[in-house]
Amino acid sequence: MDLLLWGVLPYVSIALLVAGTVWRARFDQFGWTTHSTQLHESRLLRIGSPLFHFGMLFVVLGHVIGLLVPKSWTDAAGLSDHAYHLLAVSTGAVAGAAAAAGIGILVYRRCRVAAVRRATLRGDHLMYTFLLGAILLGLTATVLNSTGMTDGYNYREGISLWFRSLFTFTPDYHLMAGAPLAFKAHVLFGFTLFALIPYSRLVHMFSAPLKYLFRPYVVYRGRDPRQLAERPARRGWERVS
Repeated sequence: MDLLLWGVLPYVSIALLVAGTVWRARFDQFGWTTHSTQLHESRLLRIGSPLFHFGMLFVVLGHVIGLLVPKSWTDAAGLSDHAYHLLAVSTGAVAGAAAAAGIGILVYRRCRVAAVRRATLRGDHLMYTFLLGAILLGLTATVLNSTGMTDGYNYREGISLWFRSLFTFTPDYHLMAGAPLAFKAHVLFGFTLFALIPYSRLVHMFSAPLKYLFRPYVVYRGRDPRQLAERPARRGWERVS
């Protein structure tokens, strides 16, 4: 079972992610959308969406640093284990809480607003379940580990090493077998969520309009009403559409 969960399942999840994304890009371009419901309700969306997106941005960044940056690198940089864990727990807890609050508001919005509820797809229920579950399990693992309820487990010497071994196709699944239950559940929900991305509205993350951040400003020029009044009226066939 450990071999299947921690040595096979991650590759199955990534294969479904890649294959599904390629398929949707080729055959379902018109369905590649967030299915926005902003026209139905905007007040809760303006609160929940930024909380969720910015919270998840820092959550993903924290996971990248925690899983991919070896302990020897932070030691060489002069960052002690205590300082690292203090920084990771404080920033991770804030980011995770923001993401959880944001997704909670968005789920409440979908349940509360009738028009948004009618626009909800079947796959959205599964997507929200695993998304919210992964966030809450991550927060639970963080709290349990920071309060000493996991017997001093150091994920940088267990989960991080296992995760990096996946890239060399030699998964050391025994490292995950010894991880606390909260971490195991969080990882399982995370990889299941990866597999669901191409088949849900989450696929829009691969086409985020980042170029908007760097495009030049669009300048709108107004016209003086007095100048418009002084201009002679054009005949129908002379008007510019």
